[in-house]
Amino acid sequence: MKISPSKELEERIGYHFTNRYLLECALTHTSYANEQKIHTYDDYERLEFLGDAVLEMISSAFLYDKYPDKNEGEMTKIRASLVCEPALAYCARDIDLEAFIRLGKGEEAGGGRSKDSIISDVCEAVIGAMYLDSNGIEEPRKFILRYILSDLEGKLLFYDAKSILQERCQKSGKTLTYSIVDEQGPSHERVYTAAAIIQGTEAARGEGKSKKAAEQQAAYEVLLAMQHEVR
Repeated sequence: MKISPSKELEERIGYHFTNRYLLECALTHTSYANEQKIHTYDDYERLEFLGDAVLEMISSAFLYDKYPDKNEGEMTKIRASLVCEPALAYCARDIDLEAFIRLGKGEEAGGGRSKDSIISDVCEAVIGAMYLDSNGIEEPRKFILRYILSDLEGKLLFYDAKSILQERCQKSGKTLTYSIVDEQGPSHERVYTAAAIIQGTEAARGEGKSKKAAEQQAAYEVLLAMQHEVR
């Protein structure tokens, strides 16, 4: 018997909903809900609102414990890097969350399934649904620690790659620029290739579904190469 998409997602995240309606709503985009003549499910927006608050609380407590010597401003900056839209979408793609989202035909045709904004919203909605279904913070905390706050140093390096590389280049008196060297695919599924150029020489390339994401990946590749050189 073929497993339903939402049940497959439950297997991936390791949590099974008692009230599966909550999960179905968390996966339903406004465009899909509006296209249905019979509104079987609400969209994810209210659950996203709740999940955002749960995520902020759990990530704040995590950083408070992990960094006893950092002040409020430093922890706020770290939290912002970890739970911003691109970061959440990046983490959500580890479990292919985008594959389970219900989108309207227009949003689907417009490339909505690959949009960081939608994927990150659904991720927060799933967290909100878990909080309501489990009637507490423990299950959402497990999910957040496993998929969002894991490999903290590596993720911070990736999320802040452009700013970190910029700072390093400035300290060493080197120029840093980026150039989009290739574009592939249709307009709604475009993949960009960016080159990070230091002192006029290409240092690394990166790919992404936006120019900014491609530049981020290129910067990250440069930083990884620098780490290997140090070792």
